[in-house]
Amino acid sequence: MLSGLVLSLTLTYPATIVPRNGSSRRIANGGRRKEILVLDAAAATLPRKSGSVDRLVRLAETDMAGVNRLITERMQSDVPIIPALAEHLIAAGGKRLRPLLTVAAARLAGSDNDHCLKLAAAVEFIHTATLLHDDVVDGSALRRGKVAAHLIWGGAQSVLVGDFLFARAFELMVETNSMKALEILARASRVIAEGEVMQLMRSHDLNLSQALYLEIIQAKTAELFAAASEAGAVSAGVDVAKTDALKAYGLQLGLAFQLVDDALDYGGATETLGKNAGDDFREGKATLPLLLAIARSGPREAEFWERAVGRREQTEADFRRARELIIGTGALDATLDLATDYADKAKAALAIFPADEWREALEDLADFAVSRRA
Repeated sequence: MLSGLVLSLTLTYPATIVPRNGSSRRIANGGRRKEILVLDAAAATLPRKSGSVDRLVRLAETDMAGVNRLITERMQSDVPIIPALAEHLIAAGGKRLRPLLTVAAARLAGSDNDHCLKLAAAVEFIHTATLLHDDVVDGSALRRGKVAAHLIWGGAQSVLVGDFLFARAFELMVETNSMKALEILARASRVIAEGEVMQLMRSHDLNLSQALYLEIIQAKTAELFAAASEAGAVSAGVDVAKTDALKAYGLQLGLAFQLVDDALDYGGATETLGKNAGDDFREGKATLPLLLAIARSGPREAEFWERAVGRREQTEADFRRARELIIGTGALDATLDLATDYADKAKAALAIFPADEWREALEDLADFAVSRRA
């Protein structure tokens, strides 16, 4: 299924926009000069194959029920604030993509036992812990459509409950008696922390290169996707070539997923995102849509970007202006194009496996990662 989008923007301030087709024009309107940018159909039509997570959810329904039981059991504690705070985030929903990957990888690799369930629960605990920590670091107000936990219980409490969930994750890993799985998920936890520190150090750097940006999102996001898939394969006892293929699938999927997340901050809506649209901009995060827009903007916009993002001196109108520039320069489209490339690579990595319902569901998931709206 293909979808198309035609964009027409009216900018009510002077701007020099260089779209990918290289043309822009000024138009006088009632004595007031406006910069009108109309992207023609060829430049603005975005053909992207729609995907769905529904097939994978149906296939893994029984397995995920087991994973969810483990999550509920293992987040309990005699310290009342721990399960209350953990449940606030865990019960808010979310896509559970990472534990789904662990289960799906195990089943695609031929597993017919439940060894993957504890690893899947461990993966979800690692992910939830990083979210609790991230929201404190970023000062986020919303997570999964609910008030962020640190705004209810406090930052220190959120960090410590995140630590508790990390500990629970490692307990689950040890119970599987798989040193390889423990090695995979321990390494992922380290790499995620390194990625978050790298982002914190360079988050407001308007000169951040695309290569370094991709290195950061690979560490902080794609690494857990890769580890979730690889751990599932290891639990099935499959050979190295197929384990590596599933790891590669997860890595490419994770890169696509994060790129789309970054794009949705400018192209999505708060109602569907579960967080405030524009949070990345307001926090001054140098994500790829922003970096590409800055590179493609003219000198007129340099001061705007430096003030609004570099110094974070923002007005209420700045996010709208940034959004228009990011769309108008083709930066949003280019980010989604790159995400599509990674999704295609993820699907290609599965070619080592015979076609079956699990492989098809994982291919659908890769398309969903790019076509989703939340």
